[in-house]
Amino acid sequence: MNQKILYVRLPCNPIFPIGVVYLSDHIHKLFPEVEQKICDLGTVAPLDFNSAIDTCIDEFQPTLLVFSWRDIQIYAPVGGRGGNPLQNAFEFYYASNPLIRLRGALGGFKVATAYYGELWRNEGLIKRGLKRARKYYPEARAVVGGGAVSVFYEQLQKQLPKGTIVSVGEGEALLEKLLKGEDFSGERCYIAGETKPRERLIHEWPTPIEKSACNYDYIGSIWSDFDYYLQENDFYIGVQTKRGCPHNCCYCVYTVVEGKQVRINPADEVVEEMRQLYDRGIRNFWFTDAQFIPAKRFIPDVVELLQKILDSGMKDIHWASYIRADNLTPQLCDLMAKTGMNYFEIGITSGSQELVRKMRMGYNLRTVLQNCRDLKAAGFNDLVSVNYSFNVIDETYETIRQTIAYHRELESIFGEDKVEPAIFFIGLQPHTHLEEYALQNDILKPGYDPMSLMPWTAKKLLWNPEPLGSFFGKVCLQAWKQNPHDFGREVMRILEEKLGRAPLEEALTAPIESTKKELSAV
Repeated sequence: MNQKILYVRLPCNPIFPIGVVYLSDHIHKLFPEVEQKICDLGTVAPLDFNSAIDTCIDEFQPTLLVFSWRDIQIYAPVGGRGGNPLQNAFEFYYASNPLIRLRGALGGFKVATAYYGELWRNEGLIKRGLKRARKYYPEARAVVGGGAVSVFYEQLQKQLPKGTIVSVGEGEALLEKLLKGEDFSGERCYIAGETKPRERLIHEWPTPIEKSACNYDYIGSIWSDFDYYLQENDFYIGVQTKRGCPHNCCYCVYTVVEGKQVRINPADEVVEEMRQLYDRGIRNFWFTDAQFIPAKRFIPDVVELLQKILDSGMKDIHWASYIRADNLTPQLCDLMAKTGMNYFEIGITSGSQELVRKMRMGYNLRTVLQNCRDLKAAGFNDLVSVNYSFNVIDETYETIRQTIAYHRELESIFGEDKVEPAIFFIGLQPHTHLEEYALQNDILKPGYDPMSLMPWTAKKLLWNPEPLGSFFGKVCLQAWKQNPHDFGREVMRILEEKLGRAPLEEALTAPIESTKKELSAV
């Protein structure tokens, strides 16, 4: 019997669905006889979700449904789900004016209602799709994966239909075995209602996959909404140059979802993929790697890629990515400017070397500054977003003053208008070092529900503990009141006004603490 796979990207912001695209491309290259179709609910109006999935299934009659679920956790510094969850939480927890607290409570209730509504809606779409597919093929199965599932796979096992295959991380090897009728129990997955997820399943390394250029002629033939992302060149289209992240940043789950082994996609294949999109009118690219330059040993690979992009003749493109700026070199800076990098994000989290070390981020902040000077000298004159996550571990007034000093130095390099401070408060996620820290220090209790949005849980998961939690809460409330349209810069201004600024050298220096290591008995 001919297998027919319908990929359903569950509703989310209209971000280019690169996971579904790459997965269907990979399967087509291995099993060209398998029919495939992409149903992207990210391009559909909410009132039409049910009818859209019904129509896709009725027309295609799939034997296998693959659902991609991108978003669950809602903590963010920007608006969404009918409101700004960070602002609502801070108004409720920290405002002194009862009316402001009431507004925060009502806003939080609205956000929570939307959040739980989305959970139930997505669960309903999965059940609805599977039930409808079984009208045409009683043995139809469902696979559910994606970023949200990879993080919250343990919590979802009771919400999904019995027999659903829950995929953690990359899904290529799982689908290969499923289509071949082979045993797939060794892959990072489990079957809802039938098997339990293995202990530390997410920490198992994914199967390395040889990646070639995505065939966008084929993708266009199975995805009717492809042109939605090509119109008026509004979108940054995702292109992946590598998978995996070797670091141990305390709050980040990338390193376990993608694995620590960095797998490089051949530069020629990446350029060929970009060329296909370029020929369709795309000029803006987002390199979707966890980190574009994850470590110094991968610098030659990035140099090779950027040089081949430069040689390709795609002169009028722009690109952006997350970059560990401590890994830049003058050669890389020159290639970045010449190939059209017009935006990048630095997730330094803190401008205090002491805290960077405690959060296991592996940055040398002095090196970052020098490399930023090299990038500016190479001709980069566009926007830099610097992510600061205040109050993560052992924050003090002094480390805040150091972060302010560091940020002002970045502004002196690129220009104040070019450096955008993005103020985050970490949304604590399962499987991270920060979760371990919270459990060890009785901030969280074993068995807590990381998907809960109840106030007593949310206050702990939106990481802003005392003794500085109230201080930051009031600073943020003041910033939203005074300058809501430039929140990040206003927060930095208020902090400097209240605390002053440390000498830059203090920010760049972290004394080595002498600690006696404990030996573990076997």
